[in-house]
Amino acid sequence: MQKKLVDQKPAPPVRDAWARPVEEILRELEVDPLHGLSHSEVRKRLHKYGHNSLTETKRKSIISILMDQFRSLMIVLLLMAAAVSLFFQEYVEGIAIAAVIAINTAIGFLTEMSAVRSMEALQRMTKVSTKARRNGTVKEIPADQLVPGDIVVLEGGDIVSADLRVIQASKLQADESALTGESVPVGKHRETVDADSVLADRKNMLFKGTAVTRGSGEGVAVSTGMATELGHISALVEEAVQEQTPLEKRLHQLGRNLIWLTLAIAIFVAISGIFAGKEMVLMVKTAIALAVAAVPEGLPIVATIALARGMFRMARRNAIINQLSAVESLGSTNVIFTDKTGTLTENKMTVMKYALSSGEITVGSEEEEAKFRRNGQPIDPKADDILRNALEIGVLCNNAALPEPGSKEQASVGDPLEVALLIAGAKAGINQRELTAAQPEAREEAFDSDTKLMGTFNKLSEGFRVAVKGAPEAVLSACSSIRTPEGMKEMTEQVRREWLERNEKMAQEGLRILALETKTIASTGEPPYKDLTLVGLVGLLDPPRSQVRDSIALCHKAGIRVIMVTGDQPVTARSVGASVGLGADGEAEVIQGKHLRDPEQLSEEDRRRLIEANIFARVSPKQKLDLITLHQKSKSIVAMTGDGVNDAPALKKADIGVAMGLRGTQVAREAADMVLKDDAFSTIVAAIEQGRVIFNNIRKFIVYLLSCNVSEILIVSLASIVRAPLPLLPLQILFLNLVTDVFPALALGVGEGDPEIMKRPPRDPKESLITRRHWGAISIYGALITVAVLTAFGLAFVWLDADYKLAVTVSFVTLALAQLWHVFNMRDRDTVPFRNEITRNRYVWGALILCVGLLLLAVYLPILALVLNLTDPGQKGWALIVGMSLVPLVIGQLFNRFFP
Repeated sequence: MQKKLVDQKPAPPVRDAWARPVEEILRELEVDPLHGLSHSEVRKRLHKYGHNSLTETKRKSIISILMDQFRSLMIVLLLMAAAVSLFFQEYVEGIAIAAVIAINTAIGFLTEMSAVRSMEALQRMTKVSTKARRNGTVKEIPADQLVPGDIVVLEGGDIVSADLRVIQASKLQADESALTGESVPVGKHRETVDADSVLADRKNMLFKGTAVTRGSGEGVAVSTGMATELGHISALVEEAVQEQTPLEKRLHQLGRNLIWLTLAIAIFVAISGIFAGKEMVLMVKTAIALAVAAVPEGLPIVATIALARGMFRMARRNAIINQLSAVESLGSTNVIFTDKTGTLTENKMTVMKYALSSGEITVGSEEEEAKFRRNGQPIDPKADDILRNALEIGVLCNNAALPEPGSKEQASVGDPLEVALLIAGAKAGINQRELTAAQPEAREEAFDSDTKLMGTFNKLSEGFRVAVKGAPEAVLSACSSIRTPEGMKEMTEQVRREWLERNEKMAQEGLRILALETKTIASTGEPPYKDLTLVGLVGLLDPPRSQVRDSIALCHKAGIRVIMVTGDQPVTARSVGASVGLGADGEAEVIQGKHLRDPEQLSEEDRRRLIEANIFARVSPKQKLDLITLHQKSKSIVAMTGDGVNDAPALKKADIGVAMGLRGTQVAREAADMVLKDDAFSTIVAAIEQGRVIFNNIRKFIVYLLSCNVSEILIVSLASIVRAPLPLLPLQILFLNLVTDVFPALALGVGEGDPEIMKRPPRDPKESLITRRHWGAISIYGALITVAVLTAFGLAFVWLDADYKLAVTVSFVTLALAQLWHVFNMRDRDTVPFRNEITRNRYVWGALILCVGLLLLAVYLPILALVLNLTDPGQKGWALIVGMSLVPLVIGQLFNRFFP
């Protein structure tokens, strides 16, 4: 797919942004970083500077698609046949062949147009978004709507959508290898750098197209669209060529091999016919017609249609395919590594309880009058100092945002866990804006997957308040005291063990647990995770998705193993696993990440134990990579889900990388082969099912096309060898090629497939597109149709006492109908004859009605009958035709029944 540069309006007058103080840049752009731009100002700047677009897909033009139709071998052969006819003054046939060229070109043009536009539409379905502060609220907006002056909020895993001057940074790092070639992530800060600094040394800038690998921060957009550094590097965006998938390559290779074989057969037929005394002109045209009929030129375009149709079905089921090659791998996937949160669960976090030194407090829903209860009795959360402290920590140590009351915005922005903490605070009357205005954030210690902690420094009248949340074991190891109703007490080993037991008990209920800590310090330069005071634990419920258990059961029937890989606690993982069908009654073995080792260092016993395990907890991104490697070395085809920036290597390593569309980072989405718009496990299963259907459909129409082509070659070749009259004439072969090949093959390609396909094991990835069994079926079906047609041809002379024209009509119509009925032989072997994926395919019935109608026109429309040299076969002729055309179908069904 070609891409072209988009004309952009001039960049804003912000020069050397890296060498100037942030305050000066903000004044020049006329923006308050705490409020952002207003909607009216955004519209003005969008009009002035244009959309934040770097490239746009150059649509393949209608003329280009039309010209492609004349680059095929089929058209060359047809032109040769037309030239031969005109040279020997066979003007009717010459015009007829020209009409065939026009019809064939029209069919190819319309089908390719449909496929190309479908693929273009699929590409437009994945839009990059970004978070920006506008009118004082952080909102998720399309990246192309960013304008100079927008305040952009970033965290690890985001793709930078414009050139930004950093105004806040917490452990902020970015991968700038696409621009600078620097393979190591670059740390970012807000201080100015020298005006003559090279691109790689501008540590206070973030550049469009790069990725935030760690930390969080904010930046002001100083350049958008073609004015960005990426826009200046035209080599990155001048052209992008869409590669063929392995499946498409195999189809093209199959087509090339068949071309040479067909040409050899056609030459043999022509020479043998001439030596048998037939007219040279007739045999040359017959040979050319045979070559045209036998070359499966329709394979690539029907495959493209089948892929596009299948991918749109996936898109309707919320699975967007980034890589076409993934479709082929989906059909042979036999292991799915899935995250827990949001994939197996709803990803709708709700705070259920707080475990404090003063006891447990349950949190009710919005509908309940008493939202906070202790021992079943309503309490005022603001009157309980420890509870209020816990609620405030959850609100302060937080990057999410709730919609303002009365605003048009309905959706919350941010991680569902953090949103749940904000909602719990709001239930207690703690407003995020009011609290952060009274205690403004001075510094953030971004969440780190290694420490499993996040902290913020908030300004008090004297000193700073540190609010920390994170994994209980990490938090408890960092605290030296605990908040109790009687005041601060020392965190002894005994007390720490008691709190770990409380954590374990809550986790057994299937809750996700966070620990909350705080302290007061004099300076933001002090370490955040030292000498903290434990305030309590908070338990959040994320219920399993309703359809997950059935989807996992379906995977087991389909020969697909489902393995949960989560960063959560082992007890929580086991509880959720039991609820969705992984492990019986919560007794499944859970292997923790700390027990995983490099696959190369494993004993055979350890390797077997890891491969057989279904639940892994407290697993790091590196350990995910090792698990994928372990299963791939065991010859498994692995699908892996991921959402974070650290999941990108595992997503690329997996045979099918599956990114979360709702909670996934943009880095993860770009690294993945497939993106789930709803983050649901059932969508993965639906995509695998559709991948199997697509491959099965492609295989069906290949077998169908080739068996029909084989029959045409055999019919003419055998007649030539035994020096019998030709049962088919050149134009008749061309007509058959247009009627009985294209429409039924297309119908097979877009079928919805067998609903029982997920009750079969996955396809062996090493299995050929056309196996020996399929070649055998092609030969048998081709032979059956050949015998039926030659028998009908012979009986026409003997039984009907027909002349040559009537006999040819009988053989021609018999072959046409036999090929049409043959489509029902393409059903799967373990289905029943009258109710299967072919008989349920409405496109098949539509193709049959259309083709039978065209066939009747060929016989009874005087002009067409004259060109094709056909005549009315009469009642006896039709009885012979219908009877013999059904023979391959009946025998084919018996063949399917007794030789599966």
